Amino acid sequence: MSDLKVPEGLLSRWQRIFGDELKDFLEAIKTPLVPSIRVNTLKVRVEEMISLFSQRGIDCRKIPWCPYGFWIYGCEEENIGNFWEHFVGLIYVQEPSSMIPAEILNPESKDKVLDIAAAPGSKTTHMAQIMENRGAIVANDINPKRLKALTNNIERLGVVNVCVTCMDGRRFGKILPSSFDKVLVDAPCSAEGTIRKSYKAIYNWHEWAYKKLSETQKALLISAFKATKPGGLILYSTCTFSPEENEAVVSYILEHYDAETEGIDIPGIEVSEPILSWNGEDFHPDVKRCIRIYPHKNEVGGFFVAKIRKLSF
Repeated sequence: MSDLKVPEGLLSRWQRIFGDELKDFLEAIKTPLVPSIRVNTLKVRVEEMISLFSQRGIDCRKIPWCPYGFWIYGCEEENIGNFWEHFVGLIYVQEPSSMIPAEILNPESKDKVLDIAAAPGSKTTHMAQIMENRGAIVANDINPKRLKALTNNIERLGVVNVCVTCMDGRRFGKILPSSFDKVLVDAPCSAEGTIRKSYKAIYNWHEWAYKKLSETQKALLISAFKATKPGGLILYSTCTFSPEENEAVVSYILEHYDAETEGIDIPGIEVSEPILSWNGEDFHPDVKRCIRIYPHKNEVGGFFVAKIRKLSF
C-alpha cells in the first residue's frame, strides 16, 4: 500500500485471516464508504423521506437487510448531518453493517431489551424503531461522556421506550439476573473493520491490545448471558477482524455456559466463514454459525456477528 503504512505485525495477521483475498482487502480499505442513512419511521414514512431527498437531487438506493436503510449518492456524509431532516430526527446517519445487529435481534414490542454498551445510540434507536416505541430498552454505557451523544440521539429521534443507565456492563448479570428477553452486546473492540472510514485503528494498533479487549468482551458477554431469561437471545457483534475478539469470545461462552449459536440469514450481503482455530486453539464447533462480513466483498465496513440462545441459567 503506497499511501498507507500498515504495521508489519498487523499485516501478518491479516495475511493469515484473508489469505488469497488480502490484496482485494487492502485495495478495498483505501476506498471510502458510500454515505448511508436509516430513515426514522417513528417520525416519517420512508416514501416521504425519499421524496424529500429526491427534490434535492439525491439518489437513495435500498440497503437490502434494512427496510429503512439507504445508500446516499450525490451528497457527502458531512453535508447530510447539516440537513434539517437530520436535526429534527427524520434520519440517522449510520453505516450499513451497523444496521445488522438490530435487524437480526429483531426485538418485539413486548420485549424487555438490554443494550449493554449503547453509546452513541445507533443500535438503541434502531431497536426502538423496530419495537415502534413499545416494550422497554435499557441503554447502558460505562462512560459518562458518551452518554450525552446517546441521550441526544434518543431525544432527537423521538424515542420514548428507553431508560438510560451509566454503569459497568459487567454488573448486569449480578444485579438483574434472568431479566431480559433479548440483549445486545455490541462490544468495544479494536475496530479494524472501520478502516474504510478512518485509519485510526491502524495508527493506534498494538498487538497486546487484543488480549485486554477480549477479556473485557468475555466479561460483558458473560454478564449478558446471566441477565438474559432462559430461552432468550443474545446478539454479540464487533467491528473487528480479530479472532481473539470474535470467535474466541463466543467459543468461551459456548464451552462454559448452557448456550448455543443459531444460524444467521442476511439478505443481499455476502458473508464469509468464521475462523475455527487460531494460534493453536480450536474453537467450539458451534462457532461455525457465526458470520464475518468483509469490506472487499460488500459496500460496508467489516463486521462480526454471533446469535446466541440461552438454554438455561
